[in-house]
Amino acid sequence: MKVIYLQDVKGSGKKGELKNVADGYARNMLLPKGLAVEATPENLNKLKGQQDSAQHKIDMDIQAAKDAAAKLKDKKVIIKAKAGSNDRLFGSVTSANVAEAMNEQLGVQVDKKKIALSTDIKNFGSYTAAVKLYNGISETIDVEVVEG
Repeated sequence: MKVIYLQDVKGSGKKGELKNVADGYARNMLLPKGLAVEATPENLNKLKGQQDSAQHKIDMDIQAAKDAAAKLKDKKVIIKAKAGSNDRLFGSVTSANVAEAMNEQLGVQVDKKKIALSTDIKNFGSYTAAVKLYNGISETIDVEVVEG
C-alpha cells in the first residue's frame, strides 16, 4: 500500500515522503495513529501543492536576501556614541546597535543575531561587520563609530 507520511517515523520514513509499505503495517500502525494517509490522487495532489508552496517560500526568501545584499554592498553605517576619557565609549557598540542603524540608514531590516562584528567596538573608528542574510548569502558592511 502506498502512503504519504504526515510525521517522521523512525526507521520507516520522513514527513511528506511517499512510500510503499506493507498493507498490515499501514492499516494497523500508520493510519490509526495518524502518522500517514493513504496515497489517493486527492492526497497526492495536496502533497504536491504543499511541496510547491514550500519551494516558492524558499525562492522568495532567497530573492529577498539577494536584494538586501545588493542594498548593503559597499555601504557604510554611521553610529553615534558618547565617550568618556581617552576616546573610550560608555559601554560598547553591539550588533543590536548596528542592526538598528542599518534599518534607519539603509532601510534593511536584519536580526541582530545575524550580524557578526569583527571585534568588540569600544572606541571611535571604523570597523567591519559580516551580515548573514540567508544560508550562503552574506555581505560585509563598514561600521563607523563617531562622537554624538
